[in-house]
Amino acid sequence: MLPRFYPILDPTRALPVVEQAQAVLDGGASFFQVRHKGAWTRSDLAALETMAKMCPRLIVNDRADIAALVGVGLHVGQTDLPPTDARKQIGPRILGFSTHNAAQLAASAAEPVDYLALGPIFQTASKQNPDPQVGLDNLRAWRPLANRPLVAIGGITRDNAVSVLEAGADSVAVIGDLYPEELTAHSLRERVMDWIKRLS
Repeated sequence: MLPRFYPILDPTRALPVVEQAQAVLDGGASFFQVRHKGAWTRSDLAALETMAKMCPRLIVNDRADIAALVGVGLHVGQTDLPPTDARKQIGPRILGFSTHNAAQLAASAAEPVDYLALGPIFQTASKQNPDPQVGLDNLRAWRPLANRPLVAIGGITRDNAVSVLEAGADSVAVIGDLYPEELTAHSLRERVMDWIKRLS
């Protein structure tokens, strides 16, 4: 079962990602995803291995080979390795799959994944060339197409998160509104605590 709060860490932020991870866990989150885009360096891999020891339910995006190497969960998108092939690489570890419309959500019913993501629910600044906005009405209408836990993503903030859950999402993935303007380990921990309080 996924928790309501699904934080996604951005390694490009000023605070080192391992410190971000510790702050998020200290704030009460039970798991998180590391969204690492681009090439992986030795230091990136070492950081991921450290975070995997801190949080066994850690998820990495896109890279099934990295997830298999470190022994963590994986989230793949529509243009990544297909879920069936990803499952062969990572074994029984948690596997998520992104969808962006009703057709993709319906087709995902046959995929060997543990949860589905749908978005962007609202306009988002965390991706270049994002898919069309889903909106709450479509989230509500399409929810029956998902036969497993559904994570909503895209433009979700502390102000609109409850409405997203009320529209049918089981969990909300958060990137932009996870981070306070003045980013320190303390301020990130406080932000996570505020998120969890609002969703409880």
